Amino acid sequence: MNRTSCVSLLHLSRVGFRLCALSAQLPCTSTNSSVPCTRSCSTNVKVRSYLQYMKRMIISPPSPPYSHACQVGDPVLRSRAAAVDPSDIKGPEIQQVINTMVKVMRKLECVGLSAPQVGVPLRILVLEYPQKMLEESSPASREIRGLSVQPLRIFVNPKLRVLDGQTVLFQEACESISGFSATVPRFQAVEVSGLNEKGEAVVWQASGWPARILQHEMDHLDGVLYIDRMDCKTFININWQAHND
Repeated sequence: MNRTSCVSLLHLSRVGFRLCALSAQLPCTSTNSSVPCTRSCSTNVKVRSYLQYMKRMIISPPSPPYSHACQVGDPVLRSRAAAVDPSDIKGPEIQQVINTMVKVMRKLECVGLSAPQVGVPLRILVLEYPQKMLEESSPASREIRGLSVQPLRIFVNPKLRVLDGQTVLFQEACESISGFSATVPRFQAVEVSGLNEKGEAVVWQASGWPARILQHEMDHLDGVLYIDRMDCKTFININWQAHND
């Protein structure tokens, strides 16, 4: 993909997916009262207030890369991300995407993020497991889950190879499915290869929790969410107890 293609994809992420989402919300326009409307409509859809409408008339809505994580339902999360032309990695557009991803990941205090999660359909992922987060886990949890401190790692056009076919089950969450969690099987050890933020070739072998993070983010690049792999009976609202208080 050349630079023009990457810029076009960034433009698509700003315009195309927004139009797709809007078209899915259009009301039934049938004028024949004798023909029932077959389009399903949610009674929980919030109608934008007049004040919000006027605000958008004056201030343009934010555009990708977003400073937040896109939520499930956004078409960008179900699209296969496109590869980045290696010659574009050092360019301002891709660097902006990478920098935004890192900022959002740290703001949300999560351990990994993919470009589609900030509204950009490109094959880029970042991950980081800081010392502070590790210290908040018990020694038992560190051992069982295979937790370890990981410096910031950035992969462009990553490719994943399974090193250990044994799968392990642990609870997983996602910033794009905010407030929920479920048990998901993941391979114990994997290898990822690709390019870093400087366009240099990198290879990394990971096991335990870092391997889980990699698989989770790689899925995002193919339009796959953890709910596609989860044990459905383990799916929970992580704040369910608070709702009963």
